[in-house]
Amino acid sequence: MEDSYKDRTSLVKGAKDIAKEVKRQAVKKVNKAQDGYTQRSYNRFQDEEEDDDCYGHGGDYGGEANDDEGSSEATEGHDEDDEIYEGEYQGIPNMGQGKDGMVALGQPIRDEYKDRNELETERKADEEELAQQYELIIQECGHGRFQWALFFVLGMALMADGVEVFVVGFVLPSAETDMCIPNSGSGWLGSIVYLGMMVGAFFWGGLADKVGRRQSLLICMSINGFFAFLSSFVQGYGFFLFCRLFSGFGIGGAVPAVFSYFSEVLAREKRGEHLSWLCMFWMIGGIYASAMAWLIIPHYGWSFSMGSAYQFHSWRVFVIVCALPCVCSVVALTFMPESPRFLLEVGKHDEAWMILKQIHDTNMRARGQPEKVFTVNRIKTPKQIDELIEIESDTGTWYRRCFVRIRTELYSIWLTFMRCFNYPVKDNTIKLTAVWFTLSFGYYGLSVWFPDVIKHLQSEKYASEVHRFYGKKYIDTKFNFTLENQIHIDGEFTNDRFTTMTFKSVTFQNFHFENCTFEDVTSINTYFRNCTFMYTKFYNTDFEEYKFIDSKFVNCSFDRNNTGCQIAFDDDYSAYWIYFVNFLGTLAVLPGNIVSALLMDRIGRLTMLGGSMVLSGISCFFLWFGTSESMMIGMLCLYNGLTISAWNSLDVITVELYPTDRRATGFGFLNALCKAAAVLGNLIFGSLVGITKSIPILLASTVLVCGGLVGLRLPDTRTQIRGPQNYISLVVPKSGPAVLGTACRFLEFSFQVQLVQL
Repeated sequence: MEDSYKDRTSLVKGAKDIAKEVKRQAVKKVNKAQDGYTQRSYNRFQDEEEDDDCYGHGGDYGGEANDDEGSSEATEGHDEDDEIYEGEYQGIPNMGQGKDGMVALGQPIRDEYKDRNELETERKADEEELAQQYELIIQECGHGRFQWALFFVLGMALMADGVEVFVVGFVLPSAETDMCIPNSGSGWLGSIVYLGMMVGAFFWGGLADKVGRRQSLLICMSINGFFAFLSSFVQGYGFFLFCRLFSGFGIGGAVPAVFSYFSEVLAREKRGEHLSWLCMFWMIGGIYASAMAWLIIPHYGWSFSMGSAYQFHSWRVFVIVCALPCVCSVVALTFMPESPRFLLEVGKHDEAWMILKQIHDTNMRARGQPEKVFTVNRIKTPKQIDELIEIESDTGTWYRRCFVRIRTELYSIWLTFMRCFNYPVKDNTIKLTAVWFTLSFGYYGLSVWFPDVIKHLQSEKYASEVHRFYGKKYIDTKFNFTLENQIHIDGEFTNDRFTTMTFKSVTFQNFHFENCTFEDVTSINTYFRNCTFMYTKFYNTDFEEYKFIDSKFVNCSFDRNNTGCQIAFDDDYSAYWIYFVNFLGTLAVLPGNIVSALLMDRIGRLTMLGGSMVLSGISCFFLWFGTSESMMIGMLCLYNGLTISAWNSLDVITVELYPTDRRATGFGFLNALCKAAAVLGNLIFGSLVGITKSIPILLASTVLVCGGLVGLRLPDTRTQIRGPQNYISLVVPKSGPAVLGTACRFLEFSFQVQLVQL
């Protein structure tokens, strides 16, 4: 009996030793596979069966059991489906260990018996192996019709984002005037749209890493299109703000999803160039919005009304036209597949394989090679780690289930976001945060400051050309023409008639009006200061009470007075000019876009990013010499042309630095930070218009140069394969000499070496 117990104990000890050796050999083989990827074709994965796990446990799809390994008496009682017959010998349990020790001799330790650190280490190894294999698969699929079709579909979504940024500034004056918004409520529209885009970028970016790039993009673009159309019909300012808030919330998810989606169907040598070409659609959106505003908004003859309760002016037509790119992208997205790289990341091998085969076959048919066969039959899928979710007991009702599901998804997004600040991507996230913030602050701040400065210069020039008249007396005179930019002081009008005319920037001071008639008169920036009106008739005019300052009325009448908010953009001297300046500013981006696309893969992302930001900061100093409208417009075009290269390279670097499972989340967070910096820049730079030039110039130059220098410290991603971590793996024992531990830590922080401890 005692001998039997000893034999049993020795068998248990032997089983544990064998399990440890199998685990050690598995890690060795994974590391050896990583080292040989650059010399081997991914066809190796179709022939190498001895390293494969079963597909259900995170291994290659279609893997078969190895007859040489794991064959012992402990495997008796298993059929072809690895099921255990009842009553058969099922291995030797560990005395006193319970379930933790229930392993079979010669078999790898099952996932349920491993701790989370071990599972995550194995998943990281699988992801690195998948990144290498996926790059080779994309190269076999080629670059052709499928990528170009997706390029234009995603380009429409990116164009919609550019339109959303510009449409707010264009409709702001008209919308606030049409809806009779007081000065206290002015400015809320621009801020609330940026707030929606900031929240949307973070939320939809995180959701794209959970449900997929296409699915997230389709939902957020649908929300943007729906609320953009709805905002063009609402009448109340509060409801209008609500619609634009949700419209911005929807479009906020476009940029993170678009760049993550497109980068995952591009080979390494094509990625930088074609992502830069994709950035051109944002510029096209700005040109489209500027041109449509120029052509539509000032034409108020297009407006119509349905009684006194509903007014539909031309700026509402402009809002509808600006929603068309979003609608087109939603329709086109329904015909595009999900990102195969995302599907592999979440373990959906069969769906990913079908999409990759579709990409291959589409491109081969376009090349005239329909007979070429897609040779891949197995793709590595990372080990899936199940997340345990605690469900409350009172979730019987549908709304409780929805609440728990939403809370769980939001918490999952938050956990993914926090992983962006874990080693080894923490350092990159901090540097990217600094670069995104400084570039956004300088770009959007100056973009607001430039048009306002030009408008301020126009106002100064207009005021310097004013005509002054002193002591003039007019008797029995008929005025039926436009009076513009005039000041009349100490005069008198007697028996005069003002019919079908316009007063534009006219001021009457200390004037006497007697037996006069004002009929069908409109006025812009016209005021009567300390004037006296006697026996005067006002018929169909827009003279409101605030235009009469310290004035007196004796036996005067007002009939059919057009009170309220009257839009008169046709008569605004700066209306067309503002749209034209924005149009030139966005058009100046075109040369910079072309240059960045052609040189992105030649001179590198970091050189493009740092050089562009530093040159943009230096160009700000030329603003000291901007004393006229033409010079300021020239500076605006130069600045936009230099800055766009930094934006393009930053988008490419951000996509390439984050692993697949955090790519859209990290991009969404940085894009949300971009919108916050834009609001801050608008507030600071906008308050300095007409006060001083030195602070905006020095502030913009400093932040851009500092951000460019920080960008040069980012890792170069031009030649690397995008894995979960672009790090070397080094296997070290848990216990060892202190010198070895110190040396490994030095490698870890200095040469980006990942430590895998056994």
